[in-house]
Amino acid sequence: MKAKRQRKIIELISEYQIETQEELAKLLIESGFRVTQATVSRDIRELNLLKSSTGNGGQKYIVPTTATITNDSKYMRVLNDGVLTMQCAENMLVIKTVSGMAMAVGAAVDAMNIKEIIGCIAGDDTIMCVITNAKDAVKVKEMIGSMIA
Repeated sequence: MKAKRQRKIIELISEYQIETQEELAKLLIESGFRVTQATVSRDIRELNLLKSSTGNGGQKYIVPTTATITNDSKYMRVLNDGVLTMQCAENMLVIKTVSGMAMAVGAAVDAMNIKEIIGCIAGDDTIMCVITNAKDAVKVKEMIGSMIA
């Protein structure tokens, strides 16, 4: 449920200009999630969400980009601890992870906002990333591989 809720949070902040935790909680409730402000606060912290200026004097939550994923970030630790192997198959990248880590690694890959990735599906220990084309699949594999120690 937590992973589903956190994916919905990423979807909502990508779609709307959400300035406050209360706004985010309201949208989550409208989407069928039972949340409190404290739950939303924890999710924001765990997802490493940032606030960015909207240009009209306000701020909104944003998903960290590749540039914000540093060697000491939560996402970097998840990638290093979770990824076992990566293999391209045409325009797909299959990432094998430690058992139970696929959703966390998938969230880290999503947080990288790699434009060539159309979408990812995570199971228990496998992630399938659909990439724009076979050439870009190799590029994405190398990009993720370069971030793993």
